Amino acid sequence: MDARFLGIAQLVDAPPVAVVVDVMRAFTVAAWAFGQGAERIVLAESLDEALALKGRHPDWVALKDGPPAPGFDTVNSPGLLRSLDLGGRTVVQKTTAGTVGALAVKEASLVLCASFVVAGATARLLRTRKCADVTFVVTGEDGQADEDLACAQYIARRTTGAGTDAAEFLRRAGESRAAAELAEGVRQGVHPDDVALCLELDRFPFAMVATLEDSLMVLRPCAVPSPTVEASI
Repeated sequence: MDARFLGIAQLVDAPPVAVVVDVMRAFTVAAWAFGQGAERIVLAESLDEALALKGRHPDWVALKDGPPAPGFDTVNSPGLLRSLDLGGRTVVQKTTAGTVGALAVKEASLVLCASFVVAGATARLLRTRKCADVTFVVTGEDGQADEDLACAQYIARRTTGAGTDAAEFLRRAGESRAAAELAEGVRQGVHPDDVALCLELDRFPFAMVATLEDSLMVLRPCAVPSPTVEASI
């Protein structure tokens, strides 16, 4: 597999396959939303669009980065989201980096959104679909966020070698600036367990695929057979 690692600003043309990585916290939160029963996640272009969608669909759950705000139901925190029952609900998500990265590659043939909690399933999906040319979008810190780069590199290696040791990649993420800012309360809308939840490898058995549906970028979980299931087929 030919893997490239680019920041959002470095994207020129839509790649054939894009894996958009936001570990702390957009795509850890998205995975938790699906884990809590959400049916789909609409990735909003702006806070205004998120509020407009919520206004048209009052039963949708809107979330954003930072502190709580009028019109939004919750914030972009896995620790806070895990207490919500989202069974069958649509979530509208707007974040600083993750959703921006996904929308930047919306014309790609395959768009996956990823973090450590879905790393294994993401790698299996890339392998199953025999993706030869993959662009990993490192969303945080203008493409320099080490937690996102570490996760992207881990998924890339795991795609070609299932025995890849995650320890060094998780260590880098745990020592990243984002992890420190979350732990020290620099960022708002944070639960004390957020960093630990963002570093929980393979918590969920699905990958997350984003597609355009009626002009909206919509994220859905995609079940991927485990290695045990693959071996038995």
